[in-house]
Amino acid sequence: MDGAAVERWARLSAAPSPWLHDEVGARMAQRLHWIKTAPSSWLDWSPLRGGAAAGQAVASLYKNSKLFLPSSLFYKEMSAIKKVNSARHGLWARLTGQGPTQADSDTQVGMVWANMCLHDTHLPRTVMQQWHRHLDVDGFLMFSCLGPDTLTELRAVYARLGWPAPCHAFTDMHDWGDMLVESGFDAPVMDVERIVLSYASGDRLLQDLRQFGRNLSAERSRVTRGRRWRRELIQALESGLPRTPDGQMTLTFEVIYGHAYKPLPKVKVAASSAVSLADMKQMLGAGNPPSNRR
Repeated sequence: MDGAAVERWARLSAAPSPWLHDEVGARMAQRLHWIKTAPSSWLDWSPLRGGAAAGQAVASLYKNSKLFLPSSLFYKEMSAIKKVNSARHGLWARLTGQGPTQADSDTQVGMVWANMCLHDTHLPRTVMQQWHRHLDVDGFLMFSCLGPDTLTELRAVYARLGWPAPCHAFTDMHDWGDMLVESGFDAPVMDVERIVLSYASGDRLLQDLRQFGRNLSAERSRVTRGRRWRRELIQALESGLPRTPDGQMTLTFEVIYGHAYKPLPKVKVAASSAVSLADMKQMLGAGNPPSNRR
């Protein structure tokens, strides 16, 4: 992935929230009913691009839990949330308590909620380590992202025309699970589903794709495209994509769901062992933390 393109996409406004991300977030929120104990606090890692309505669903379920937003996004996201708030009849205003609080580097929570954002970073291990640091011992992570079977139909059209791939490659769920373990998480559970969307026109399809994300591949075309190429693209889509019996074009999105816990720090037994002060406090003060496990 192109790191500069990743950062540029991250800086763009995410309002309004992508409707597909809200749909995925709503499906992930249903899985929270499997968790035995509600977290006393939680961190919404991507409040708008991850789906504002999905975040509201979580806030409604955890009405007595304190909500944090990442410090790097707090002011930008809160400003946009106010606009979303007005457009969606007080979407976030219905939060109980004092509303979202800015998280700092030392903030620890019972749950990190990261909907539809991991596939948009070129430093996934760094992001996972940040999630791990923000979690209390026995706290849990809920995340979703796009998988490698996403846009297979669109990739086939581009390949037939000899064009570079229309999007960067997406990571397999087993590789995400391995990275979670490497980052210090315990008992990762991965699941996958496929969502097939249908479109009546190429224009409508491109409108959705532009809201959902960008091509962040380092191998993408660097040529500026014009109106003529866009017309050629729409023609290629409308003639090359598979269709439903009633004539609708179809696109597949593979969605990966991940769930994992932060265990007590493990100390390697050796003649001389070094333990951080933070880890020592957790090991000595955690006692028997309440289990959130399913």
